[in-house]
Amino acid sequence: MTKIKDKHIMKRVFIVIVSIMFILLAADITASLYLFNTTVVREHASAGRAQNFTGVNWNVYSNTRNELETLLNETKSNEYQIESCDGLSLYAQYFKSPFPNTDDSIKRIAICFHGYTGKGGSNSSAGSMYFLNKGFDVLMPDARAHGESEGDYIGFGCLDRYDGLKWIEFIQNMYDAEDKENRLEIYLYGVSMGGATVCMMSGQELPNCVKGIISDCAFTSPEKIFQDILRYDYHVPPAPIISTADIFCRFTAGYSFSECNAADEVKKSTVPILFIHGSADSFIPVEMCYELYNNCASKKDILIIEGAAHTESYYMNREMYENKITEFFNL
Repeated sequence: MTKIKDKHIMKRVFIVIVSIMFILLAADITASLYLFNTTVVREHASAGRAQNFTGVNWNVYSNTRNELETLLNETKSNEYQIESCDGLSLYAQYFKSPFPNTDDSIKRIAICFHGYTGKGGSNSSAGSMYFLNKGFDVLMPDARAHGESEGDYIGFGCLDRYDGLKWIEFIQNMYDAEDKENRLEIYLYGVSMGGATVCMMSGQELPNCVKGIISDCAFTSPEKIFQDILRYDYHVPPAPIISTADIFCRFTAGYSFSECNAADEVKKSTVPILFIHGSADSFIPVEMCYELYNNCASKKDILIIEGAAHTESYYMNREMYENKITEFFNL
């Protein structure tokens, strides 16, 4: 009789344990799918939610934003499309500077990469004003799964770095066709996800015409950002949600979160990099900027704008921001 009771108890315990495991597994899959769908899948990624994380009152900077919009409207000269390595149509706008370059023997072009849920030719690349005013032409691509570019899945710099190489190749071909007598210099500039993109590009084999990289408020990896969001905003432990979401990303978007590591890529850099960050960035902590700077193998410098939140540095202290670029790259 005792043995029969023990068997019933063991059976019930087993059923409870299995039920709990299924509940936990279902909860993990649900949470992982939610994370993947709301961050990686284009149709569910929210620009409003992303802006809320910055905590910046952009109305304060309406004059600067209007100045940028006017300058872009006055200097836009063309639109281009290229094909990515995986067959997507990628879109960019080209802006021709109305100002003379300090050295007319050099053809200088800046490629400006916007942030998450942004697009080229918008306020997300305010630093483009610096380049236009310095006599640079500016190419502003829409990242894959953003703006006019095709794509269902956001690349978080991991896929975008290869798209960036395609845009460099496009500029080289355009330069060779139109301006053979001048010497080409390309500078890469990126903000937030765009900053991480140019850092990841620094680990690739870049052509000699790429002379400098400016990374503003870049993350070291999206995985770490997702961990912080889950831990501090949703108050849930990141594991195993991140790992499961990574599996979804591998099989649907074609890349792994662990591949998107700007802190590892800058270890291979041979191009000078200027790292910029706001000290009050609560979305991408300033510690990430220091990690990128410390890991960087090439010539480097760092600028921390005191009191600036995420993507706010240029607006908060434009003079210091522009002077640092001029000084570091001797422009």
